[in-house]
Amino acid sequence: MQRFVAEIAVVGSANLDLVVEVPRIALVGETVLGGDLARIAGGKGANQAVAAARLGRSVAMIGRVGDDSGGELLRRALHHDHVDTTYLSTTPDVPNGVALIAVAADGDNAIVVSPGANGRVSAADVEAAQTVLSCAAVTLVQLEVPIEAVAAAVEYARGIVVLNPAPAPVLPLPEDLLAKVDVLVPNQSELASLTGYEGPVDVRIAAQLAAQLPVGVVVVTLGALGALVVDEGLVTHVEAPRVTPLDTTAAGDSFCAALADALVRQEKIVDAVRWAVRVGAATTLRSGAQPSLPRPAEVESLLKTGVSGAPQSVAPKSNLSVSNGG
Repeated sequence: MQRFVAEIAVVGSANLDLVVEVPRIALVGETVLGGDLARIAGGKGANQAVAAARLGRSVAMIGRVGDDSGGELLRRALHHDHVDTTYLSTTPDVPNGVALIAVAADGDNAIVVSPGANGRVSAADVEAAQTVLSCAAVTLVQLEVPIEAVAAAVEYARGIVVLNPAPAPVLPLPEDLLAKVDVLVPNQSELASLTGYEGPVDVRIAAQLAAQLPVGVVVVTLGALGALVVDEGLVTHVEAPRVTPLDTTAAGDSFCAALADALVRQEKIVDAVRWAVRVGAATTLRSGAQPSLPRPAEVESLLKTGVSGAPQSVAPKSNLSVSNGG
């Protein structure tokens, strides 16, 4: 029997998303009435795995699910999109990870995560999957599992390592870990946490902070403004299409998956990011985490119906070399 070889290995979380649509995100101490509760497969790791699989890549998921109905739902969802779950363990007597998500009318969201089984993903779990990691062209990792598992994934990976440092780390990531990362993909708040910067991070500041990190390539996601690519002193702003979002929940995850997809195809980093911003924008045009993740043929059709205007140019002003990749 021929052994399955994944083009992309994902080490990360699988959550059951409990989603409620609300007119607006509640303030501290406030109660806001919302719509009906929806139970949707999610989690950054699982979202990225499914997104990459829908873009046509062969994918393996490494992590843990709970010994409950939520874990069964998540495993079925991954199987449905042909994600290999050989190294997705079921954790006895532990609930599945859960994300409580409020989605506002403008598409913004507020999320609280209970890690559950995701908090039990260990370095030993990752070590058991080292054959998968050594064969994958790209390894995708996030921070919804313990840092020991993240460090092990980075250590055992032999292809391109893409680290999405989300949620934002409370403590600085070890420099020896970052040194083994090929592409780091933070958003603006995650970038501030990584560098210890206090204050708002605009495009100019983002370019300067990203250049300080000990990583070969940093791709800073900017939401509706696209992304910055900081590659050995050259900063390139890649614009995103202007859309009217319905739900932004999994846009960052689909961005990372599309980036990995393009890197498997050996695209140059700016071209890979150009594809990623389009996939991320298309994802915001449908509700839910995994239900919103598009297939290649859907990306352009979604953007054609969801475009609300020309993208805004925000080329960063800094001492670094700048080009516009939009």
